Amino acid sequence: MLLRVRVTMPDRPGSLGQVARTLGVAGADIVQVVVLERLGGRAVDDFTVVWPGMARMERLLAGLAAIPGVRVDGVWRAIGAPSSGGQDAELLAQVAGNANEGLATLVDAVPGLLAADWAAAVVVPTDWAARSGSAGGEGPTVVYASWQMPVPPHLPEVTPLRPRPLDGPAGTHYAAAPFGRAGMVLLVARVDRPELPAAAFHLTEVDRVAQLVRAAAVILGDRLDLVSATPEAAATALSARFDPDSWKEPS
Repeated sequence: MLLRVRVTMPDRPGSLGQVARTLGVAGADIVQVVVLERLGGRAVDDFTVVWPGMARMERLLAGLAAIPGVRVDGVWRAIGAPSSGGQDAELLAQVAGNANEGLATLVDAVPGLLAADWAAAVVVPTDWAARSGSAGGEGPTVVYASWQMPVPPHLPEVTPLRPRPLDGPAGTHYAAAPFGRAGMVLLVARVDRPELPAAAFHLTEVDRVAQLVRAAAVILGDRLDLVSATPEAAATALSARFDPDSWKEPS
């Protein structure tokens, strides 16, 4: 299986090599390394690795922790092949190619690009700032979600509407990015598990989501204003999407 391992390390010659050797000794096959940050003598890197199983995870974590100055920020399961900037452009081309299904295309694809568990397009009342305080009163309403979203989702407060990382209940990490119209926000979620404590979304990842959302908003335009945000419509859509009886084995 594919794992994502996020490591903070000293930004000096040899540190990356030590981490790579430790991963290899533990049995991990590195397929991609992405530098998220280099600042103040520290670097934050994401390693995507092929991992043979869970039996030696403690050995891996202990080996990385033994390297001076190295901290493991998270280990979690990745979905699909390692992502690249070219995949972002391909996704936006798919959104533009079928704009009527563009929102669904975006929401379904983003978890794979960000090594996340699920994503959802949510809507808050457009007058949220005028409601009870800056929190905006009512919580967001789901208008479309990828298939792995839990029901009920227990969403975090997304106002004020700006791109940012968020931490929610039950060890769930979020990246939030507003579309800039119709009170709509894209939420991307990454969930902690006992054996795989996921890393929170890095600001680099949040910026990537925000760029995708801004571009999609330009492509979809007025279609976003037509998305129904009534609780009744959202409940109907979610019950149909997540009803186990609606799933059938392919013939």
